Amino acid sequence: FPGRISVPGICILWKKTQGERTMEKWVVCAKRADFQKISQEFGIDPVIARLIRNRDVEGTENIRSYLYGTLKELPSPWLLKDMDKAVEILQEKIKEHRKIRIIGDYDIDGVTSTCILLKGFQRLGADADTYIPDRIKDGYGIHEQLIQKAVEDGIDTIVTCDNGIAASAEIADAKERGLTVVITDHHDIPFQETENGKEWIIPPADAVINPKQADCAYPNKNLCGAVVAWKLIWALYEKNGISQSEVLDFTELAAVATVGDVMDLQGENRIIVKEGLRQLSATYTPGLRALIRANNLDGAEITAYHVGFVLGPCINASGRLDTAARSLELLCETNEEKAAELAGDLLALNQSRKAMTEKGKEEAIRLIEETGLNEDRVLVVYLPDCHESLAGIIAGRIREKYHKPVFVLTKGENSVKGSGRSIEAYSMYEEMVKCGDLLIQFGGHPMAAGLSIEEKNVELFRKQLNANCTLTEEELRPKIVIDVPMPVSYLSRELTEQLKILEPFGKGNTKPIFAQKGLRVLNLRIFGKNQNVAKMKLEDQTGMQMDAVYFGEAEKFADFVRQQEEISVTYYPEINVYQGRETLQVVIRNYC
Repeated sequence: FPGRISVPGICILWKKTQGERTMEKWVVCAKRADFQKISQEFGIDPVIARLIRNRDVEGTENIRSYLYGTLKELPSPWLLKDMDKAVEILQEKIKEHRKIRIIGDYDIDGVTSTCILLKGFQRLGADADTYIPDRIKDGYGIHEQLIQKAVEDGIDTIVTCDNGIAASAEIADAKERGLTVVITDHHDIPFQETENGKEWIIPPADAVINPKQADCAYPNKNLCGAVVAWKLIWALYEKNGISQSEVLDFTELAAVATVGDVMDLQGENRIIVKEGLRQLSATYTPGLRALIRANNLDGAEITAYHVGFVLGPCINASGRLDTAARSLELLCETNEEKAAELAGDLLALNQSRKAMTEKGKEEAIRLIEETGLNEDRVLVVYLPDCHESLAGIIAGRIREKYHKPVFVLTKGENSVKGSGRSIEAYSMYEEMVKCGDLLIQFGGHPMAAGLSIEEKNVELFRKQLNANCTLTEEELRPKIVIDVPMPVSYLSRELTEQLKILEPFGKGNTKPIFAQKGLRVLNLRIFGKNQNVAKMKLEDQTGMQMDAVYFGEAEKFADFVRQQEEISVTYYPEINVYQGRETLQVVIRNYC
């Protein structure tokens, strides 16, 4: 069975959500390859071979790199457009002891980018300092007041990280004031529609390092901002004869940013994260070690999940509710006691952020359901009293619930500000370009964006987005892609342990999903403080039984099961360890 291709199938799952029905479509991924040959060549189970092919990894060399790739395979930083210009400029500035200011961003990618540049410049002997904009006071990226402050402080050169590509006017202003500007960024290149198609708008900086430039030869167009900054330091270290081992010390920060900024874990990014997580589990960096300890992960194997949902949110929390300078201070701290204090502060901030997020999410759902917004294909939710730093998180939660593009807007000091989170079929940035006349400022990616807008234009923005929207009902239907329709009877401890070679999991390298139909549920019990864990045994038509667990709305799951003789499930296998005893079980993800 595992070496053969199954015909794609569909199952419709109906869920009750606030009085409306949402359909989930289950489809089987059926990409073709000689799985038995791959299995024999690499010594892996045919199921593993199929999972690798489902992630669009083809060819012996690409499969080898996926399974065993190392940092030695990363492309040269010199392939990035303007890298030679940036290195030449900075070499001269450092030699002449000119003052350099790094201007970053207040999220995890911006903070780690700033840290990498600061540590790298200091190693090179540069006279460098940092400024991370305040989310509320300054907003995102470079603004006129930051340029004015740089001039007043006698700064000669500004180096941006995780921002700058959308700041043409501001950078032109900086140049007029006599500043040298080097941009390192990874966001989409701004453009305007003309009769001849898209016209790209590149800021007039002295050097612009961004792999998304059309004429940039760098093969990976999906780097995070921290990796772009790392590449600049990499090139500078090479130019100055600094050991590559020092360059690779930044891998853990690059990995944290890649996961935290939700980049595709493919190719180079996957290698960086895989190696970076290995470093992180035994990190020598006092700040990271303190943060790991504060979250009770000391001695644990740090995974992409821990970065994305435990450590990363703590780093982000200071930029949301306080100042991101505190997170930067933690990452740069060398004193163990001070690092522990800072880590504790960030943990407490993140707890506050969680409570505020939940409150904002509930208010957003109430508005959507009670005001008819749920009829829109693009949701624009205005929460004037919500803390503006939480807009993006709330937008993500609402997108998960409704499977629609979502903008959550809040009332700032001078304008309405907001963040958007999208679905695969909807390029958020390009759709915002079409509404650019209504916006004060905007930027981002196809899947996420930020904006500011006058309050009087909020409703016009909502209407225009929906008028322009071409999403079909099919595209708005949540789709569960099943990797392998595999009987639980095929599972073994060996196969389950082999699945670890596919890690780290994340965007672009998702955790595998298996499925089986015709299963009976036996011995169902509900546990947990919030009654959110259901444990049971699943029995197939041959009588074979397997332990199973479901996390979520356990009572609803139980009600469904009581009405069915048999159910279909998607699942992921794991080795459960309880009181020193290890058992094979499946974690149910979806059911119908």
